[in-house]
Amino acid sequence: MSLLDELIQYSEDVIAGNILACQKHKWACMRFLRDLEHENFPYVFDEEKAERFLDWMRLFKHRKGVLKGQYIEPHIIQKFIFGNVYGWVHRETGYRRFRKFYWQVGRKNAKSQSLAAVGSYELMALGEGASEVYCAAVKSEQAKIVWDETFAMLGNSELKGRYNVSYGKIQHKKSGSFMRALSKEDRKSGDGLNPQCGIVDEYHAHDTSELYDVLDSGMIARTQPLLAIITTAGFNLANPCYAIEYQLVSKILNPAMDFDVDSYFVMINEMDKDDEGNLIDDIRDESKWIKANPIACSYPEGIQSIRERLKLALEAPEKMRDFLTKNMNIWVNQRENGYMNMDKWALCRGDIPKLSGIDCIVGIDLSAKIDLTSVSFEFVVDGKYVVLSHSFMPEDTLAAKRKTDKVPYDLWVKQGWITATPGAVVDYRFVGEYIQSLGYKIKEICFDPYNCSQFAQELQDDGFLCVEIRQGIPTLSEPTKSFRESVYQQKVIHDGNPVLAWAVSNAVIRMDHNGNIMLDKDKSTERIDPIASLINAHTRAIVNDEVSVYEKRGMRSL
Repeated sequence: MSLLDELIQYSEDVIAGNILACQKHKWACMRFLRDLEHENFPYVFDEEKAERFLDWMRLFKHRKGVLKGQYIEPHIIQKFIFGNVYGWVHRETGYRRFRKFYWQVGRKNAKSQSLAAVGSYELMALGEGASEVYCAAVKSEQAKIVWDETFAMLGNSELKGRYNVSYGKIQHKKSGSFMRALSKEDRKSGDGLNPQCGIVDEYHAHDTSELYDVLDSGMIARTQPLLAIITTAGFNLANPCYAIEYQLVSKILNPAMDFDVDSYFVMINEMDKDDEGNLIDDIRDESKWIKANPIACSYPEGIQSIRERLKLALEAPEKMRDFLTKNMNIWVNQRENGYMNMDKWALCRGDIPKLSGIDCIVGIDLSAKIDLTSVSFEFVVDGKYVVLSHSFMPEDTLAAKRKTDKVPYDLWVKQGWITATPGAVVDYRFVGEYIQSLGYKIKEICFDPYNCSQFAQELQDDGFLCVEIRQGIPTLSEPTKSFRESVYQQKVIHDGNPVLAWAVSNAVIRMDHNGNIMLDKDKSTERIDPIASLINAHTRAIVNDEVSVYEKRGMRSL
């Protein structure tokens, strides 16, 4: 069977469901078949050029895993992707059609191997004079991964004598073409570059499009350059990979949209979501893993590796974010070491039931008097935790804090989520008056003893039972885990308070060697006072009346 016939058959099998694939994978196959049938299309599929690249891949050997030492035989997904990238050419000029390609796929699916083959081909085999190939990443270590893979693959092939290595460059002797790593960390701006090929590895980790733009803009003088982007999904949806590129390539693939970029090839292998962004596929269903892992799930050892990582993620939720992004290729709105998946948090927004007469646990987090101070309220209603929060900030520091923290404190004051107290420091009397003004049936008020003891004594004098919540992992690990688990199970109801949501998104955790966790105030670079006060409340909300606690002078201590 010819390569073209093989790719046509593969596309038809994917679309028909004979080969399990995600929706965007199916769309890529539909695009391929549609382009083959396109009348008056300026591009044609050149099977010989496609095979030439695949034969180049076959010159190299696997370096790792169960196939180590064996010559590479491209997987069908590699044949489809790189057959498209190198096979489609302009009907008149013969120059390649695709100047960019984007492949989003789970880890351990031959990303580095594929990029090394692309880089070495552009360096030595394409025939472009004085080719410049750059492997770009945010950090030097990441940028070197593809460079190192290329160096190792070349060194273990028949091409060993055709290049030199010096000063961080792999240089082709015959043409003078070279490959080197390029990273933002190295402070290499990229000015004066003339890339034939730019390789952007793990684009999800780039906090700006700086390196992408440098490579893209530098290619203007080349007749048929190539910008190659291979990445897994990530957890910062504000980064350009998700906010810009993923949105663009999804539109390119979607046949329902009258939009295309003829020069951009796209393949996305991911678990499927519905139109609302909810995950359709069960991550525990091993049969669905192939959607995000077309290569890793083609052999038993790859499946076993994913199975082991899932087991760890189910046992330790802190590992779930990486499993979802790296193995299931699902974009997750959660920062590094982040406490909460914010998509899960958003699902818990709902109508607040009547709370009169229901026991209320209050949590307080008194920060420095010039900063945000927060109080939270937790109720148990019909087996769910209803949570509310309010914050306080000194009026005189509001404008300055708005600039330094880059959040709309003034808007939140107008909307009633924050009370601006007179003067330059928070007057804690406003906090006490606010708690009493709501008329809730307050059972306990929970506080961090670090800077709250006197205020707690005043509340006790007003007749409240105050509980000291010691700020350490032994006390806070269980409630911190419990609250997150309740959110994920949609057993929490909140009113969409934007200040609380902001704090939840800011929160990061620290973990001990036994897997116990607590919110890490030192590493949370933005304010977490509202969620900290809520965890204080939740510490007591989950404790039943039979639990023995330390009592002294009318105060309880945990």
